[in-house]
Amino acid sequence: MTKGKNKILKILIIVLVGIVLVAGLVVLGINLYVKNSVSDRIITAEQAKNLNADCIIVLGAGLKPDGTPSLMLTDRLLVGDELYHKNAAKKIIMSGDHGKKTYDEVNTMKKFAIKEGVFSQDIFMDHAGFETYDTMYRAKEVFGAKKIIIVTQKYHLYRALYAAKKLGLDAYGVSATKKKYDNKQLIRDAREWLARVKIFTKCITKPAPKFLGKKINLKGSGDVTNDK
Repeated sequence: MTKGKNKILKILIIVLVGIVLVAGLVVLGINLYVKNSVSDRIITAEQAKNLNADCIIVLGAGLKPDGTPSLMLTDRLLVGDELYHKNAAKKIIMSGDHGKKTYDEVNTMKKFAIKEGVFSQDIFMDHAGFETYDTMYRAKEVFGAKKIIIVTQKYHLYRALYAAKKLGLDAYGVSATKKKYDNKQLIRDAREWLARVKIFTKCITKPAPKFLGKKINLKGSGDVTNDK
């Protein structure tokens, strides 16, 4: 290899390393900004009971092969039900993936809550909660919520709260982290770093979700969202 080619190769390596470093700093900066901008909005269930929010939003977290809630989703549902029974809000929105007839998070979530003593008419189902951003957008534009309490695991709360804040919602979050769920948390944390970057950019342009639909009155009965 000639000296000229060696020089070009070194320059390319330096440029690539520089790009990687800059990208890393951007990702780090956005993550720190997202977390710091909403960290004061993470509260306890006891603190939440005095909020008098419009609704509690429980975010989906997958189902087991047998169709029952995953461990993470179970904890989210239990915390959501606890907040309801503490009168933190009179209504609950179950937001999750119901894009296929064979995969239905939201009806499973509603059935779980009913067994925990939540009245059916107080449970609304957001069948198109495919992404955290979509859930927050629909909470405001479809359900007409203004003040909300978000329930999910703590690592996910920052992103959800950030989206809610940027979309104009007065949002608080209660962590549903109750245990170590498996050995994949490092992977989830890594994905969350990238997800925060994605939602940061999305909140700049504020695109409408693919699915919106008719407006639903949270003061009415949640049974209007039943599809079974």
